[in-house]
Amino acid sequence: MSDHLKPIVEALIFASPEPLTPKTLFKLLEAEPREDVEAALAALKADYEQPGGLQIVEVAGGYQIVTRAELHEWVRKLFHERTTQKLSVQALETLAVIAYKQPITAPEIADIRGVTSSGGVLSTLVERHLIKTVGRKQVVGRPFMYATTREFLDRFGLNDINDLPKVEEMSDALGFELPSALMELKVTTKPLPFDAEAAPPEPAEAVETLPAADETVH
Repeated sequence: MSDHLKPIVEALIFASPEPLTPKTLFKLLEAEPREDVEAALAALKADYEQPGGLQIVEVAGGYQIVTRAELHEWVRKLFHERTTQKLSVQALETLAVIAYKQPITAPEIADIRGVTSSGGVLSTLVERHLIKTVGRKQVVGRPFMYATTREFLDRFGLNDINDLPKVEEMSDALGFELPSALMELKVTTKPLPFDAEAAPPEPAEAVETLPAADETVH
């Protein structure tokens, strides 16, 4: 019987700081028959399909307990406040450009945003593990290309990059207008290179050695 496992599975998913993957769940409950763990998870998911404020979703290859989408307006202020406390508008804007156009280089990001550089912002996003370098573009100067990470998916409640909302919807969620150039361009999302390690970036090169000073708008 899996009845005794259901509250355990629920507690593990709720307490996990990251989406709890099936692999981790089975390892934590390795003393229990795998089919019982699967049955407990299925029963728990069925419970959360009932009307309520929370639901279980698959995010970044694992499970999380989150608020329901239809309650977005109620938690929007909290989400916006929490997000903007940690990242500036410039950082959020840069992150959105990378998310929708990855892999993308620093000059391309700056061009879409209408600024001369985004070096300091890129440094912040790399430090927060929201983006990473995924190789170099084969053009003159071979600039680094940037893409989002698993941390980005987790932070924004996405299972994969194809779950990104429309640019207009992202603007509404963030509380400010994203660059018009981003809306005009065709969005191309590709699978994230999570398993492919980027070439070891030299500390000074990881953000193209662009100045970290305030950005200058064209």
